Amino acid sequence: MKAFNYKRRKKGARQIKMTLDGEFKINYNQKRIRRIMKKYGIICPIRKANPYRRMAKATKEHTVLPNKLNRQFKQNIPGKVLLTDITYLFYGKGKKAYLSTIKDGSTNEILAYNVSDRITLDIATDTLLKLKNNRRVKMAEGAFIHSDQGFHYTNPTYQKMVKKYGLGQSMSRRGNCWDNAPQESFFGHFKDEAYIKPCETLNELKREIKSYMTYYNNYRYQWNLKKMTPVQYRNHLSSVA
Repeated sequence: MKAFNYKRRKKGARQIKMTLDGEFKINYNQKRIRRIMKKYGIICPIRKANPYRRMAKATKEHTVLPNKLNRQFKQNIPGKVLLTDITYLFYGKGKKAYLSTIKDGSTNEILAYNVSDRITLDIATDTLLKLKNNRRVKMAEGAFIHSDQGFHYTNPTYQKMVKKYGLGQSMSRRGNCWDNAPQESFFGHFKDEAYIKPCETLNELKREIKSYMTYYNNYRYQWNLKKMTPVQYRNHLSSVA
Protein backbone atom coordinates (compact mmCIF):
# COMPACT_ATOMS: atom_id res chain seq x y z
CA MET A 1 0.00 0.00 0.00
CA LYS A 2 2.91 2.38 0.67
CA ALA A 3 4.13 1.91 -2.90
CA PHE A 4 0.61 2.27 -4.34
CA ASN A 5 0.03 5.54 -2.48
CA TYR A 6 3.60 6.85 -2.75
CA LYS A 7 3.47 10.65 -3.12
CA ARG A 8 -0.35 10.39 -2.99
CA ARG A 9 -0.48 9.17 -6.61
CA LYS A 10 -2.43 6.14 -7.84
CA LYS A 11 -0.42 3.48 -9.68
CA GLY A 12 -0.79 0.33 -11.75
CA ALA A 13 1.22 -2.87 -11.28
CA ARG A 14 4.17 -1.71 -13.36
CA GLN A 15 4.40 1.64 -11.56
CA ILE A 16 4.19 -0.15 -8.19
CA LYS A 17 7.05 -2.49 -9.23
CA MET A 18 9.31 0.41 -10.22
CA THR A 19 8.44 2.35 -7.05
CA LEU A 20 9.21 -0.70 -4.89
CA ASP A 21 12.55 -1.11 -6.70
CA GLY A 22 13.50 2.56 -6.71
CA GLU A 23 12.25 3.81 -3.35
CA PHE A 24 11.95 0.76 -1.07
CA LYS A 25 14.62 -1.55 -2.59
CA ILE A 26 12.09 -4.39 -2.75
CA ASN A 27 12.02 -6.62 -5.84
CA TYR A 28 8.60 -8.16 -6.59
CA ASN A 29 7.63 -9.37 -10.06
CA GLN A 30 4.49 -7.94 -11.68
CA LYS A 31 2.57 -11.22 -11.40
CA ARG A 32 2.98 -11.20 -7.60
CA ILE A 33 2.05 -7.52 -7.42
CA ARG A 34 -1.13 -8.07 -9.46
CA ARG A 35 -2.04 -11.00 -7.17
CA ILE A 36 -1.63 -8.78 -4.08
CA MET A 37 -3.62 -5.97 -5.73
CA LYS A 38 -6.47 -8.38 -6.47
CA LYS A 39 -6.42 -9.79 -2.93
CA TYR A 40 -6.70 -6.35 -1.31
CA GLY A 41 -8.98 -4.76 -3.90
CA ILE A 42 -6.39 -2.25 -5.14
CA ILE A 43 -7.73 -0.81 -8.38
CA CYS A 44 -5.39 0.28 -11.15
CA PRO A 45 -6.26 3.62 -12.85
CA ILE A 46 -7.92 3.00 -16.22
CA ARG A 47 -7.15 5.36 -19.09
CA LYS A 48 -10.22 7.04 -20.54
CA ALA A 49 -10.53 8.07 -24.16
CA ASN A 50 -9.77 11.72 -24.76
CA PRO A 51 -12.80 13.36 -26.45
CA TYR A 52 -11.03 16.69 -26.79
CA ARG A 53 -10.76 17.97 -30.35
CA ARG A 54 -9.47 21.22 -31.70
CA MET A 55 -12.22 23.83 -31.65
CA ALA A 56 -10.78 26.04 -34.37
CA LYS A 57 -8.89 25.43 -37.59
CA ALA A 58 -6.13 27.41 -39.17
CA THR A 59 -7.26 30.38 -41.22
CA LYS A 60 -5.66 31.60 -44.44
CA GLU A 61 -3.35 33.85 -42.41
CA HIS A 62 -2.06 30.88 -40.45
CA THR A 63 0.78 28.65 -41.66
CA VAL A 64 0.87 24.85 -41.39
CA LEU A 65 4.43 23.56 -41.25
CA PRO A 66 5.82 20.16 -42.33
CA ASN A 67 6.38 17.25 -39.98
CA LYS A 68 10.16 17.26 -39.47
CA LEU A 69 9.90 14.97 -36.42
CA ASN A 70 8.37 11.95 -38.20
CA ARG A 71 7.81 10.16 -34.88
CA GLN A 72 11.53 10.16 -34.01
CA PHE A 73 10.69 11.05 -30.42
CA LYS A 74 13.60 9.40 -28.62
CA GLN A 75 16.75 11.07 -29.92
CA ASN A 76 18.58 10.69 -26.57
CA ILE A 77 19.48 14.37 -26.54
CA PRO A 78 17.81 16.39 -23.77
CA GLY A 79 16.43 19.69 -25.04
CA LYS A 80 16.36 18.62 -28.70
CA VAL A 81 12.77 17.49 -29.35
CA LEU A 82 10.04 19.45 -27.57
CA LEU A 83 6.44 18.22 -27.75
CA THR A 84 3.50 20.49 -26.98
CA ASP A 85 -0.28 20.27 -26.83
CA ILE A 86 -3.37 21.50 -24.96
CA THR A 87 -6.01 19.42 -23.19
CA TYR A 88 -9.24 20.13 -21.30
CA LEU A 89 -9.78 19.55 -17.57
CA PHE A 90 -13.18 19.17 -15.88
CA TYR A 91 -13.14 19.98 -12.18
CA GLY A 92 -15.50 20.97 -9.35
CA LYS A 93 -19.14 21.30 -10.33
CA GLY A 94 -19.14 21.52 -14.10
CA LYS A 95 -16.10 23.79 -14.37
CA LYS A 96 -13.63 23.55 -17.23
CA ALA A 97 -10.00 24.59 -17.57
CA TYR A 98 -7.21 23.94 -20.03
CA LEU A 99 -3.67 22.66 -19.59
CA SER A 100 -0.85 23.43 -22.02
CA THR A 101 2.45 21.58 -21.64
CA ILE A 102 5.86 21.32 -23.28
CA LYS A 103 7.47 17.91 -22.87
CA ASP A 104 11.02 16.78 -23.66
CA GLY A 105 10.70 13.95 -26.17
CA SER A 106 13.93 12.26 -25.05
CA THR A 107 13.45 12.37 -21.28
CA ASN A 108 9.65 12.74 -20.90
CA GLU A 109 10.28 15.65 -18.53
CA ILE A 110 7.64 18.39 -18.46
CA LEU A 111 9.71 21.51 -19.10
CA ALA A 112 6.91 24.09 -18.93
CA TYR A 113 3.16 24.19 -18.45
CA ASN A 114 0.33 26.69 -18.20
CA VAL A 115 -3.19 26.42 -16.79
CA SER A 116 -6.05 28.69 -17.83
CA ASP A 117 -9.84 28.85 -17.88
CA ARG A 118 -9.60 30.19 -21.44
CA ILE A 119 -8.29 28.54 -24.59
CA THR A 120 -7.11 31.77 -26.19
CA LEU A 121 -3.72 32.16 -27.84
CA ASP A 122 -1.96 33.21 -24.64
CA ILE A 123 -2.30 29.74 -23.10
CA ALA A 124 0.27 28.59 -25.70
CA THR A 125 2.45 31.71 -25.81
CA ASP A 126 2.63 31.86 -22.00
CA THR A 127 3.82 28.23 -21.99
CA LEU A 128 6.59 29.18 -24.40
CA LEU A 129 7.55 32.11 -22.19
CA LYS A 130 7.76 29.80 -19.17
CA LEU A 131 10.02 27.48 -21.16
CA LYS A 132 12.33 30.38 -21.95
CA ASN A 133 12.40 31.47 -18.29
CA ASN A 134 13.10 27.95 -16.96
CA ARG A 135 16.81 28.13 -16.09
CA ARG A 136 17.06 24.35 -15.73
CA VAL A 137 16.26 23.89 -19.41
CA LYS A 138 19.17 23.85 -21.82
CA MET A 139 18.26 23.77 -25.49
CA ALA A 140 20.33 21.48 -27.70
CA GLU A 141 21.64 22.51 -31.09
CA GLY A 142 18.88 22.26 -33.67
CA ALA A 143 16.12 22.15 -31.03
CA PHE A 144 12.56 22.34 -32.33
CA ILE A 145 9.02 22.21 -31.00
CA HIS A 146 6.41 19.80 -32.40
CA SER A 147 2.62 20.17 -32.17
CA ASP A 148 -0.59 19.40 -34.00
CA GLN A 149 -2.11 21.83 -36.49
CA GLY A 150 -4.26 23.62 -33.90
CA PHE A 151 -4.87 27.32 -34.40
CA HIS A 152 -2.54 28.25 -31.52
CA TYR A 153 0.47 26.73 -33.26
CA THR A 154 -0.30 27.96 -36.78
CA ASN A 155 -0.86 31.50 -35.48
CA PRO A 156 1.71 34.01 -36.83
CA THR A 157 2.26 35.47 -33.34
CA TYR A 158 3.12 32.04 -31.91
CA GLN A 159 5.39 31.18 -34.83
CA LYS A 160 7.29 34.47 -34.52
CA MET A 161 7.78 33.76 -30.81
CA VAL A 162 9.17 30.29 -31.60
CA LYS A 163 11.71 31.80 -34.01
CA LYS A 164 12.60 34.55 -31.53
CA TYR A 165 13.57 31.87 -29.00
CA GLY A 166 15.79 30.14 -31.55
CA LEU A 167 13.61 27.07 -32.04
CA GLY A 168 12.52 25.27 -35.18
CA GLN A 169 8.90 24.16 -35.57
CA SER A 170 7.26 20.94 -36.72
CA MET A 171 3.62 19.83 -37.00
CA SER A 172 1.76 16.53 -37.08
CA ARG A 173 -0.18 15.54 -40.14
CA ARG A 174 -3.81 16.62 -39.92
CA GLY A 175 -5.90 14.35 -37.72
CA ASN A 176 -3.00 12.03 -36.88
CA CYS A 177 -2.63 11.85 -33.08
CA TRP A 178 0.15 9.22 -33.37
CA ASP A 179 2.49 11.93 -34.68
CA ASN A 180 2.51 13.39 -31.15
CA ALA A 181 1.84 10.18 -29.24
CA PRO A 182 4.11 10.77 -26.17
CA GLN A 183 2.34 14.04 -25.42
CA GLU A 184 -1.07 12.37 -25.71
CA SER A 185 0.21 9.60 -23.43
CA PHE A 186 1.25 12.12 -20.78
CA PHE A 187 -2.20 13.70 -20.72
CA GLY A 188 -3.74 10.24 -20.30
CA HIS A 189 -1.54 9.39 -17.31
CA PHE A 190 -2.08 12.83 -15.82
CA LYS A 191 -5.88 12.52 -15.92
CA ASP A 192 -5.70 9.02 -14.43
CA GLU A 193 -3.40 9.96 -11.57
CA ALA A 194 -4.01 13.60 -10.62
CA TYR A 195 -6.86 14.61 -8.30
CA ILE A 196 -8.56 17.03 -10.67
CA LYS A 197 -12.27 16.49 -10.06
CA PRO A 198 -12.24 17.35 -6.31
CA CYS A 199 -10.75 20.82 -6.96
CA GLU A 200 -13.35 23.51 -6.35
CA THR A 201 -11.52 26.59 -7.62
CA LEU A 202 -9.02 27.38 -10.36
CA ASN A 203 -6.38 28.12 -7.72
CA GLU A 204 -6.94 24.71 -6.12
CA LEU A 205 -6.60 23.13 -9.55
CA LYS A 206 -3.34 24.98 -10.20
CA ARG A 207 -1.91 23.80 -6.86
CA GLU A 208 -2.81 20.20 -7.62
CA ILE A 209 -1.25 20.42 -11.09
CA LYS A 210 1.93 21.96 -9.66
CA SER A 211 2.14 19.11 -7.14
CA TYR A 212 1.62 16.51 -9.87
CA MET A 213 4.27 18.01 -12.14
CA THR A 214 6.81 17.82 -9.31
CA TYR A 215 5.85 14.20 -8.71
CA TYR A 216 5.90 13.27 -12.40
CA ASN A 217 9.32 14.77 -13.14
CA ASN A 218 11.08 13.69 -9.95
CA TYR A 219 9.37 10.60 -8.52
CA ARG A 220 7.37 8.81 -11.23
CA TYR A 221 9.52 5.93 -12.52
CA GLN A 222 8.96 5.01 -16.17
CA TRP A 223 9.54 1.67 -17.86
CA ASN A 224 10.78 3.19 -21.12
CA LEU A 225 13.31 5.37 -19.27
CA LYS A 226 15.21 2.32 -17.96
CA LYS A 227 12.99 2.48 -14.85
CA MET A 228 14.20 5.99 -14.00
CA THR A 229 12.28 9.20 -13.42
CA PRO A 230 12.43 11.90 -16.13
CA VAL A 231 14.94 13.99 -14.16
CA GLN A 232 17.09 10.93 -13.41
CA TYR A 233 17.03 9.96 -17.09
CA ARG A 234 17.96 13.48 -18.19
CA ASN A 235 20.96 13.38 -15.85
CA HIS A 236 21.83 9.91 -17.15
CA LEU A 237 21.80 11.06 -20.79
CA SER A 238 23.88 14.11 -19.91
CA SER A 239 26.48 11.95 -18.12
CA VAL A 240 26.97 9.59 -21.07
CA ALA A 241 26.96 12.27 -23.79
